[in-house]
Amino acid sequence: MNNWFTVKVKYTKQLENGTFKRVSEPYLLCAMTFTDAETRIYEELGQIIRGEFNVVGISRTEIHDIFHYEECDVWYKCKITFESEGGNVDGEVEKKKKVAQNFLVTANSVKDAFEKLKESLSTLMVDYLIPSIIVSPIVDIFPFREELDKEISRRPLEEKDIVVHTPKGKKVFSAPSSDFDDDEEVNFDDEDEDDSSIDESELEDEYTEED
Repeated sequence: MNNWFTVKVKYTKQLENGTFKRVSEPYLLCAMTFTDAETRIYEELGQIIRGEFNVVGISRTEIHDIFHYEECDVWYKCKITFESEGGNVDGEVEKKKKVAQNFLVTANSVKDAFEKLKESLSTLMVDYLIPSIIVSPIVDIFPFREELDKEISRRPLEEKDIVVHTPKGKKVFSAPSSDFDDDEEVNFDDEDEDDSSIDESELEDEYTEED
């Protein structure tokens, strides 16, 4: 089963003013295991980042779907909540449960992210709330690539895992959900760790919808 992993990478980056700075940046990619995620990030970033870079952390990340609009380049993390339908188990009626799902969408602002999420979930057959929308520190996303999957001997994905291309310049990236905990993480020793990484809690661009 393929899942989403957030991989934190540290390297020396040249800034717009020509100076160099040691930075830590998070990337999201689709992989089967922590080992696959580490292997793949070196494959992907080896073609992008000049010089050496180190993987300083890998964590599984629960993302239900990703909506990429080509005209936007800022990622927003959107959380929705809804109540699941109760069912009958051994003659007893189950209580409804509150379900939370996370989505990523590219947008130009929080309001734009809200509207794009609403558009993308227009076919969802349940009533839902959007309790929060925040800017995500994710730099880039690497969905499933069949040719790379074959190179590192992974099994083929099922049809539901393949990238779906939709109209209006939007792409939807999906991976099957899993039963792991959100906080399961692998950290790598890094004596030179600094505070240059982006922290979601420090970002003020946030939307909250009241019940």
